[in-house]
Amino acid sequence: MNDVILKIENVSKQYKLGTIGTGNISDDLKRWWYSLRGKEDPFLKVGDVNDRTKIGDSKYVWALKDINFELKRGEVMAIIGSNGAGKSTLLKILSKVTGPTTGSIKSKGRIASLLEVGTGFHPELTGRENIFLNGAILGMTKKEIASKLDEIIDFSGCEKYIDTPTKRYSSGMTVRLAFAVAAFLEPDILIIDEVLAVGDKEFQKKAIGKMQDISYGDGRTVLFVSHNMNAVESLCENGIVLENGNIVFRGTAKESVDFYLKNNNIETAKHLSFDDLGNDFVKINSISVNKSKEQINISDDLNIEVDFTILKETNKRIDISTAFYSEKEQLIFNVGTGFSNKSPISNVIDISQKLNLVIERPNLNVGVYSIKLRVVENRSGHAKFKVNDIISFEVKNDLKSDVFIQTNGVIQPVIQVNVK
Repeated sequence: MNDVILKIENVSKQYKLGTIGTGNISDDLKRWWYSLRGKEDPFLKVGDVNDRTKIGDSKYVWALKDINFELKRGEVMAIIGSNGAGKSTLLKILSKVTGPTTGSIKSKGRIASLLEVGTGFHPELTGRENIFLNGAILGMTKKEIASKLDEIIDFSGCEKYIDTPTKRYSSGMTVRLAFAVAAFLEPDILIIDEVLAVGDKEFQKKAIGKMQDISYGDGRTVLFVSHNMNAVESLCENGIVLENGNIVFRGTAKESVDFYLKNNNIETAKHLSFDDLGNDFVKINSISVNKSKEQINISDDLNIEVDFTILKETNKRIDISTAFYSEKEQLIFNVGTGFSNKSPISNVIDISQKLNLVIERPNLNVGVYSIKLRVVENRSGHAKFKVNDIISFEVKNDLKSDVFIQTNGVIQPVIQVNVK
């Protein structure tokens, strides 16, 4: 089926930085006067490029600029790009949460969207009631929703809590239920933002499988935004790359991922210090990867040093764990003090401690890796503090061979702790 189900033509979205409105009466009157005479808004001709890293000269910014593409029925397309590139703004426009400043959108059929945790859910209503509410928002009749109710509840895995108000759900449970509603009520176009990352690995696997069934089995269209490049490559056929509100590349999913990774300048550092990283429980002072070496090679051991200070008294065990991820957001391995029988971390507060994790010959491929850090109380308890991508580092090739085995699973590190 090759008919176009969604067509985006010259879509742009402009925002004013700071307060709503133009900021003064004369500009507001000018905009009103142009509108009254049927003329174009004079402020559409001004505005900076959507680059969040730079301060511009204008008080207006183009979150999106002249976006053009179309989707065919049954096509699965990825939208990828850095934070602030305009991905979520585009999805909100397509979902009719907000309107475009210029341009037009033509679609056929029912659109369902998952833009952020809890979208369209009323916290005081139960999970069951929210299923019917969401279904009604999507244009379904009560009879249609009831016919799918058991499948939705079963897929979500929230049966035990289905008659509990969703304000008591965790973010993961909320996403599970929201995804099940959006997927099983058979939309013609399913729009999904990064929300699936909130769910656990088992649910993410189920969700991706369901999206494949929706697109390939039922011939429905999926628009998918994710920073998980492996999910993008496995799920999507085509992709577009956004940068500063503009489409800078379009092609197959693999071509788009390769372009993004190649052109997205990932800042790598061997040592980073922080002034205010942490919370009321712990402060992270610095982190380094093989600090004493000029570069990290595939044949090297990894030496991760975390300088931290415990700020709150506790009589429970404290552990620090680090998770290593590839450029495509694939988990390579976890290491931390939790692998030792006794935590080497002192519970004494307001004293800087240095944790050294030595990972012998991890056999990493050439590339850029990032570290996610967690501080856990009571070993298997919830993280007291966590930070994603706290540091990135590059591994280079110092051997003759170009083929290496990627390490997956758990590595038992040699741990040394020094308390100052």
